[in-house]
Amino acid sequence: MTATAAAALASKAPDAAARSPTVRAQEVPTRFDPWVEVDAAALRFNVDVISRLAAGRPIMAVVKNNAYGLGLTTVAAILEPLPQISGFAVVKTSAALALRDAGIAKPVLLMGLFADRDAQELIRRDVSLSLCNEESAERLGGAARAAGAIARAQVYLDTGMSRMGVPYHRALPWLASLAGLRGVRIDGTFMGFTEEPDFDREQLSRFRDVTDRASRAGVELGQRHAASSHAVFNFADAHLDLVRPGIALYGAYPSDAGAERVIAELKPALRVRARVVRVEELRAGDSVSYGRNYVASRPTWVATVPMGHADGYPREAVQGGRVLIRERLYPAIGAVSASHTIVELGPERTVSVGDVVTVLGPDDPAIHPNAIAGGLGISVYDVLMHLNPGLPKLVV
Repeated sequence: MTATAAAALASKAPDAAARSPTVRAQEVPTRFDPWVEVDAAALRFNVDVISRLAAGRPIMAVVKNNAYGLGLTTVAAILEPLPQISGFAVVKTSAALALRDAGIAKPVLLMGLFADRDAQELIRRDVSLSLCNEESAERLGGAARAAGAIARAQVYLDTGMSRMGVPYHRALPWLASLAGLRGVRIDGTFMGFTEEPDFDREQLSRFRDVTDRASRAGVELGQRHAASSHAVFNFADAHLDLVRPGIALYGAYPSDAGAERVIAELKPALRVRARVVRVEELRAGDSVSYGRNYVASRPTWVATVPMGHADGYPREAVQGGRVLIRERLYPAIGAVSASHTIVELGPERTVSVGDVVTVLGPDDPAIHPNAIAGGLGISVYDVLMHLNPGLPKLVV
């Protein structure tokens, strides 16, 4: 699928997280509002890396939370044609339906709990539903009969995360009962890790023990999967039948960027950009933004960037964060407000109104997602997932 087709699909989905407008390349020189550039080649590169790490196992692409900031349907349209991608996973009903509305045909797994009022539509749209508790199987069977269709389902086991799923220690009798469930086809069984190394091994042992015993008893459990991005890099025994990465697809390292970069190099698949809207010289004693946290000690040039914490730029950026303008890095100063950030240029005017500002991306190590997260003491997941879903997306 071409980048143009991917962009067109992204504009069709009704879900709020999928409605971010798509920008045509010729419009970018005239925009001052921030936008996100999605690098299709980098996404494909990262898929190849993950496939290699997983020894060729299928990849269920996790596109939850607006595809980690890159745009739900924008990303799905780029990934779907790739043979390594077996399907997609989301956690919200609206996201599952948005993928189908956008023309995504590969399997979609809703990892969250489904509501009764949505079940029949999800079944008709061929979305695989998670059996998250003992009641969900009977509910799904009733919805399947009402819909007049076979419901796809996957079993969600809780092996110690204590977040979602049927607790492993009481799962066997329940799993045995699924064998007689009419109208439901079990496509897979999955779990999630705490990402604490020793306990992860215990979790995997619990998962294997329960699923092996159920399989020997004749319960069909489909493909087993457990490996998020962290386990793709750090826990090969957990790769099982397929892998389920999220953040690594988008070019960020899940846990220890230094160690994981040695295992395999990823490419950030996005750039977050805006344009300078104001350039001004401060006098000695002039201050910047709320709280007067920055006061110029001598004449100093500053520039205003129209991207703030409402757009997803971290408030913590003034504690060492930098942006890239004309291939030079400039520090954020003062306070990140809702819609603006001010950066210090120094004693000379080195930028102009209209210059492109890159606040996140692959173009300098300082603005790599993991570098931003590490430098500011925040999670790399926050750096990506907190991007405003309404930021326009440009597929490049």
